[in-house]
Amino acid sequence: MRPTDFGAMRCPVARAMAVLGERWTMLILREAFCGTTRFDGFATNLGIAPNILSTRLTHLTQHGLLERVPEGSRHAYRLTDRGRDAFTLYLAIRDWGARHFSGPEGPPTVMIDRMTGEAVRAAPPTRADGTPISPEDVRIIPGPGANTAIRRRFGGQETQPVPEDAETP
Repeated sequence: MRPTDFGAMRCPVARAMAVLGERWTMLILREAFCGTTRFDGFATNLGIAPNILSTRLTHLTQHGLLERVPEGSRHAYRLTDRGRDAFTLYLAIRDWGARHFSGPEGPPTVMIDRMTGEAVRAAPPTRADGTPISPEDVRIIPGPGANTAIRRRFGGQETQPVPEDAETP
């Protein structure tokens, strides 16, 4: 049986997971956010096999999260704008992991804002007025890219206006 090609699905979550869903991906991005740029640095800090690291770095480069640039006699991997945009995802996963999977002593590291000295945390979802919003508080409507199946599933045959930053399943 062939694995499902998430990249071919209409859902932006599925398409994002086609790029981010492999288990090493977020850890490689974590290293890039920490300033790691060299293959050897990624390999050492992650304890990942070179063949797997090479494959994952190629994948992230092909999908535009990292760029491979000459640096001296070797190459460096630098975050692109698309890769930097993944920082909010990383923060959300990091915070969730720290809350639910740290030992009793707490998380092994704390991310500090260089300018303020305060801990950096992912922003919780809020309404336009700043009040908190939970999964039970939202409804999904067809967006501009909805096909017939999505319109049928989420109601209405006409495309509803959707804010640019809205997510559809």
